[in-house]
Amino acid sequence: MKRVAVLGSTGSIGLSTLDVIGRHPERYQVVALTANTDVDRMLEQCLAYRPQVVAMADEEAAARLAGALREQAPEIEVLSGESGVAEAAALPDADQVMAAIVGAAGLVPTLAAVRAGKRILLANKEALVVAGGLFMRELRAHGAKVLPIDSEHNAIFQCMPPDFERGLDRVGVRRILLTASGGPFRTRSLADLADVTPDEACAHPNWDMGRKISVDSATMMNKGLEVIEAHWLFDAPPDRIQVVVHPQSVIHSLVEYVDGSVLAQLGNPDMRTPIAHALAWPERHDSGVAPLDLFEVARLEFEPPDLARFPCLRLAFEAAAEGGAAPAVLNAANEVAVAEFLEGRIRFPEIPRVIERTLEALPGGESDTLAGLMAVDREARRIAERLIGARV
Repeated sequence: MKRVAVLGSTGSIGLSTLDVIGRHPERYQVVALTANTDVDRMLEQCLAYRPQVVAMADEEAAARLAGALREQAPEIEVLSGESGVAEAAALPDADQVMAAIVGAAGLVPTLAAVRAGKRILLANKEALVVAGGLFMRELRAHGAKVLPIDSEHNAIFQCMPPDFERGLDRVGVRRILLTASGGPFRTRSLADLADVTPDEACAHPNWDMGRKISVDSATMMNKGLEVIEAHWLFDAPPDRIQVVVHPQSVIHSLVEYVDGSVLAQLGNPDMRTPIAHALAWPERHDSGVAPLDLFEVARLEFEPPDLARFPCLRLAFEAAAEGGAAPAVLNAANEVAVAEFLEGRIRFPEIPRVIERTLEALPGGESDTLAGLMAVDREARRIAERLIGARV
């Protein structure tokens, strides 16, 4: 019986995780759940899974949840605020922690789980984008283990030799190929992008994701963040990571070896596959995902990414190459710009302009400590908000 804490349990990845867990009650016990503000869904989850601890980042939401649980499940402890979420992440009884809080907000609780020596199922890419060096040092120092949940990184993990941590050259890996669907605007006229709506940007052709991640997919910033994540997870220089546009989203990523072999991981576009792989690793069990029908797929297409169409991808590669705090600035500016776009306050093409101007205005910065990185994050957000106020 594996005991699991799910951070961000009311979001897309959290719901898929609980779906997989619910299929194997003999294998898993949910001991902690966390969310931000969704009290109604969290109450349902608490009554279904009966965790020891639940934490709401929003203190008012925590108070409402505590009141509801007092009548129906008084044995469940309710925590609140960032400290409460971090405490749930480090719960002694948890064997593994699904880190699925979206954005930089997931960094502190994910690090708390790392420092508690947990097995981390990492769906929060920002933990590595914002604090990759710090995260990997803490991972080694506390004997924690990380298993990637992003479909691309999970695919790479499956295609890598078991001793890949010795270094790419020593295990014969030439490069990593990250696949990308190209999102909903892969073939749309560039002139029309100024008029796209948030709903159009969130209408991903293959994946069912939250709205922020869906916009990141439409700009291909999601793929840029994944480049930075892959750099840290697999100790791969950015120039040995290639992005390949693959509209069918059947091949989730590939690893190329020096002997000419290329290994790929295929499957239907459903996040329950990588979630089930990581939960059960090194074993495997049913995920609830339908088998892949290659005859129905019929063909697989590939093309290079158009950086004129997707400037966010270019900016991410540049930030990865610069290193230091540049990825933290990139991520913070992107989170601000995407939020403003979803609220209808800026247009779609302004997202990369906000990010680029923020990177220009805030070069460098401390990247060795969490406090230093959080200061960079706050300053980058302030600059991005100022630029948006001035209409970039």
